[in-house]
Amino acid sequence: MTSTFTPALSRQLEWAAQVVEGVRCGRSLTEVLAALPSDLRPGVQAIASDALRRLGAASEVRARLAARAPPPWVDALLLVALTLLWPAPAPAYAPHTVVDQAVQAAKARAPASAGFVNALLRRFLREREGLLAAIATLPQARWNHPGWWVDRLRADWPQSWQSLLAAADQRPPMTLRVNRRRMSGASYLQHLQAAGQAASLLPGPDLGGQALVLRKPCPVEQLPGFADGWASVQDAAAQRAAALLLGPAGLSAGARVLDACAAPGGKTAHLLESADLDLLALDSDPARLDRVRSTLERLRLVARLQAADARRRADWWDGRPFDAILLDAPCSASGIVRRHPDIRWLRRPGDIEALARTQGELLDALWPTLGIGGRLLYATCSVFKAEGQGVIDAFLQRRGSGEVRLDPASPGHLLSLADNSPAAQRARELPEPPALPDGFFYALLHKT
Repeated sequence: MTSTFTPALSRQLEWAAQVVEGVRCGRSLTEVLAALPSDLRPGVQAIASDALRRLGAASEVRARLAARAPPPWVDALLLVALTLLWPAPAPAYAPHTVVDQAVQAAKARAPASAGFVNALLRRFLREREGLLAAIATLPQARWNHPGWWVDRLRADWPQSWQSLLAAADQRPPMTLRVNRRRMSGASYLQHLQAAGQAASLLPGPDLGGQALVLRKPCPVEQLPGFADGWASVQDAAAQRAAALLLGPAGLSAGARVLDACAAPGGKTAHLLESADLDLLALDSDPARLDRVRSTLERLRLVARLQAADARRRADWWDGRPFDAILLDAPCSASGIVRRHPDIRWLRRPGDIEALARTQGELLDALWPTLGIGGRLLYATCSVFKAEGQGVIDAFLQRRGSGEVRLDPASPGHLLSLADNSPAAQRARELPEPPALPDGFFYALLHKT
């Protein structure tokens, strides 16, 4: 029988504060959440994620309420509680409940600070309207992103930077990829409906009728046949990779394919669901490669897995050319920040140029392993031009037109917006909010 136990809000606040404190100290949200007791994880993740989406504004308010920063965990508790007290059409908890439970959390972890927490939160409720007006024009408070991030988006996308920042603060949709080796998307939709889960198929030729978006996210354990490999969680933008790499005509059975930065394995699995391939899944992190292995086992798919840095060909390449290569390169993940709200606070301005150098090094290292007539799909889940078109333009200049051709069907930068760029509009039919896909960049290169 499934347990319906819900931990007390005070305990969830106590741990959510620990999570936010961990992120502010430079640890990823995923890493900090992994250390939580399993019964607390869902509720704490929801509270902490929403707190990180409003962290910029909450930090500005806290600074006005207490000029001297309290101890780190107490400060994090205040930030979490402030975000729960933020004006909302349908607040999750009554204000007096939030204050009471935050005080109880303080008593459990930092008893000497309980009175301070109580006084600060009550003052916020009394002065909320004036405080919010006072911070409204501050960039970090207005956009809940670091100033350098806002400046870069404004420079890259002068017509849509504000919409991109607003979209990054929304909760993402839960999109599924149905395993075509098991059933069609339409058939799985019927299974979802029979289980009482509302969903809809997403249009677009690159999605192949196998992508669905749930009206309401749920734990994967509640998805019909998830443990048996019927479906996987994967955003619609990420699902475009397989169709782009395989092409309209597909690849011949047994074609040699390299997934160069494979973890956590979603695109690896999608390629194997779509075609019979001799696929090598490469990743520099052995622990992350274990996730690829688990994903393939659940979906009953087979690939060769190898831990190695793709830039060091001598460590992993046997000298035989590949027919196709997927390079889903390490990046800032700025296009998926709504799913990982900690990213905006963990990244630093210099990271983007450093990542772009790594992306260029990967392209240069992998290109010689691609056979003549083969194709390489370069992808990043970034909305920064330096990690997308900038990397490809530099690579094309280094190689020259006689060796590489950029496919005109390459989508380029895809933004999480209803009014996407004209090129992206021609490339696909965008679903309506709230099912807009993540931000991505794709460039399909042919070796001539």
